[in-house]
Amino acid sequence: MTIIVIYHNPDCSTSRNTLALIRNSGVEPHIVEYLKTPPSRALLIEMIDTAGMTPRALLREKRTPYAELGLGDETLSDEALIDAMMAHPILINRRWW
Repeated sequence: MTIIVIYHNPDCSTSRNTLALIRNSGVEPHIVEYLKTPPSRALLIEMIDTAGMTPRALLREKRTPYAELGLGDETLSDEALIDAMMAHPILINRRWW
């Protein structure tokens, strides 16, 4: 049995539409409101690795504190980027999972 997990933001129209598509397929997914309950650091790292991505590729820039935190600085380490995502889950771009 496959379990579908959606990291959901009810304020995001794309997330709401995706949830509706999943439900319309007859599946009730496990919903994680990631802004209230962000993934653990270990799970975030596992998801990044499973997706074959880098932490930088996962960063969401629009409508986030990306610019204010200076996350465009290419010298920041992966650890620093993961720290930022843990402190500000809105930085986690969910479209890649």
